[in-house]
Amino acid sequence: MPNRGDRERGSATVWAVLCGVALCAVAVGALGLGQAVTARHRAGAAADTAALAAADRAVLGAEAACAAAREVAAAQRARVMRCEVRGLVADLTVRVRAGPYGTEVRARAGPAAAVR
Repeated sequence: MPNRGDRERGSATVWAVLCGVALCAVAVGALGLGQAVTARHRAGAAADTAALAAADRAVLGAEAACAAAREVAAAQRARVMRCEVRGLVADLTVRVRAGPYGTEVRARAGPAAAVR
């Protein structure tokens, strides 16, 4: 008759494998979350700088302002999805892709009195 110790042989290996799989799953989740947060921050920065560039060129017309916004966004590996210029206020949406994640951020820029 086998004793109790024989039945539990190898159970530590099973527990170690399960713990390893669980830790890998947590690490993959943390990396995915980090990538999504990075995409959001990059999109915010690209949207802000592109909106400032567009507002700076707003006196030259909407076409010149949106061209400046596209140029600044492209330098940050972002894409302007929507660009509107009303008076001296630029309102645009920028999209950034980071791995499987993509995010869009809206930004407005112009003279302080006009933006409010």
